Amino acid sequence: MTTPRRRADPSSPPSSRLLSRLHFAASALQALPYSSKKEGGGMGVRKGGSSFDRSPGVADSSSWRFFDSRAAGISREAIPRPALAVLQKLKRKAYLVGGCVRDLLLNRVPKDFDVITTASLQQIKKNVFRRCIIIGKRFPICQVNMLGNKIEVSSFGTNSNLAEGSKDIGCSKKLECYNEGDILLWQNSMKRDFTINGLFFNPFNSMIYDYVNGVRDIRKNKVSTVIPALVSFDEDPARILRGLRIAARLGFEFSSETSAAIRELYGSIALIGKARLIMEMDYLLSYGAAESSLRLLRKYGLLDILLPFQAAYLTNQMKDKSNDRDLMLMRLLANLDKLLSADRPCHSCLWPALLTFHSALVNHPQDAQVIRAFGALMYFGSWGSTINFLNQDIVAPTPFIPETLGPSRSKLDNLMEQTSNLASLVLVSGRERERVLRIFNGLDSDLTSYQERKGMHGIDYKLLKNGHPSEVRFVLGKVIMDTMSEELPCASTAYDQLNKQANLDDLPDRSHPSQ
Repeated sequence: MTTPRRRADPSSPPSSRLLSRLHFAASALQALPYSSKKEGGGMGVRKGGSSFDRSPGVADSSSWRFFDSRAAGISREAIPRPALAVLQKLKRKAYLVGGCVRDLLLNRVPKDFDVITTASLQQIKKNVFRRCIIIGKRFPICQVNMLGNKIEVSSFGTNSNLAEGSKDIGCSKKLECYNEGDILLWQNSMKRDFTINGLFFNPFNSMIYDYVNGVRDIRKNKVSTVIPALVSFDEDPARILRGLRIAARLGFEFSSETSAAIRELYGSIALIGKARLIMEMDYLLSYGAAESSLRLLRKYGLLDILLPFQAAYLTNQMKDKSNDRDLMLMRLLANLDKLLSADRPCHSCLWPALLTFHSALVNHPQDAQVIRAFGALMYFGSWGSTINFLNQDIVAPTPFIPETLGPSRSKLDNLMEQTSNLASLVLVSGRERERVLRIFNGLDSDLTSYQERKGMHGIDYKLLKNGHPSEVRFVLGKVIMDTMSEELPCASTAYDQLNKQANLDDLPDRSHPSQ
């Protein structure tokens, strides 16, 4: 099985190499003299105390920092061609902003690259990217198609005029001695959700700008709001879910203030529009951090609101346990995460299909061998290949409570019938119903004629992201097979060998596996 590219996992203790890079960058900050030069010379480090006044509209210039990105191991070559081309065409002052800068500092692959510029959206559309489209009512942006990729471009002017609380972000007399570039970036950073998302990067002068102690919080593995957390989450409850997503993906912890505010205001997510709520759930569960996301959602009480069935399941299963890692639901999500990453996500129909499948097992427990056969059928795409796999007896299927009916029996005379019956128990409702049903289509009928081989051995992440049924089915099948196996690496190797064999010839159809 093709393994996706993975960067260093920040959920474990940061590597000494990463710490040394950030330490070197921070040391360089302290050594730089104050400067109020224009764009060419940078902004410099503001001398003074290290405290950061987080009150809306109050500037503490002593916390303003900038440093050479190359000191942290980030060069222009780290920027993908589409994003770099957009920056080059804008000509005016333009920066990479937000999570992509954070991820570059952490040596991770960013989910996307967002650009912000001094040009207005109308100027961008009229003079630079005439085919771009302006989308969004609350926070409009330009969506630019560049070299087959979509790059989102926002404007300092739009953010200044439309962002909530913008009236509180003004220029005090203390800022009169600083240039307009400083003030513009500071004002925008104060409207960001979290400090680690408030960084700006200009790849053409190799400078990273930090006005809200973002680098400090990256070094501390902390997620902190830019302004007081209660104020921030009251302005936009969706920031709670974004914070959980960041913490889950990076393995960071919340600051005590931010954590307390989430516990106090978690119920406010009910105020989020349905479309935006679904989008945030996709971000939580489709980008390689579903297991840790579900754990955080439960910790802060949001799982009862968003996924009540899964919340009840975990509450019931955790009565006499201190660890949830041996629960089938968490194992399914963990195995899904192994196949995904920020730059290799799945379509939004995969995680509902996985949760629906698991719910069916909780309500109607099955023999472990039936569950394994079901996953193999989705993975290999034919009943003959499934039986051939089961006959190999790679490893005994793993039992789970309450999903399996105890130890698997040595023989199943009606394995095909029970496997087909399991498919009929998968009931789907909601927004993704049609797409999810397509994944299980044909599995509840005559399996001898079932043929859904995808014709390749690895995961096609482009098809997976677009929700192609055969690709989603293939990945879901692998996740189920891995979950039902005790020795995952050995099993995965055997799956690949059998998959190659299955594509070479038609295997004879036998009614039961011999054991």
